[in-house]
Amino acid sequence: MIFRPATPADAPALAKLGADTFVAAFGELYTPKDLADFLAEVHNPEAVGAEIAGEECTHRLVEVEGELVAFCKLRYPTKFGEYTEARDPIELGQLYALPGYTGSGIGAQLMDWALSHARDGGHDAVLLSVYAENFGAQRFYQRHGFAKIADITFKVGDHYDPEFLYELKL
Repeated sequence: MIFRPATPADAPALAKLGADTFVAAFGELYTPKDLADFLAEVHNPEAVGAEIAGEECTHRLVEVEGELVAFCKLRYPTKFGEYTEARDPIELGQLYALPGYTGSGIGAQLMDWALSHARDGGHDAVLLSVYAENFGAQRFYQRHGFAKIADITFKVGDHYDPEFLYELKL
């Protein structure tokens, strides 16, 4: 198992991994049109490539036998700054693994990397959003010290999901 940063060459595989993990976790919640519109906007190689090349996002990838199986993404500045009193928060934008790799400890290792990266960058909080009915993810984040600070929404196509905004003060 290899943990590494993303490179521009990873954009197609990372876009596919992002789409596959999102659909596996949440695909049944949406109409085909809403899901297709969301995936076309967020999990396409051009959008992912722009994030990798840009300065706002930092990705950490997990590779097994040459295949990407998990990733996390930090975003700075966060789009949730209005919800916190932290002076310099960073956002954990995604932490996803293929279904066969959840519960294997990869998520904890990615979280350790994310928190270390946030601390090394001098950030005083990490923010993340989690689907209101994703109880397993909520337990995972709570084990790492995160607590709910707000009710928010997450748009997929024309559909809005109820989400919780979590914060970990560093």
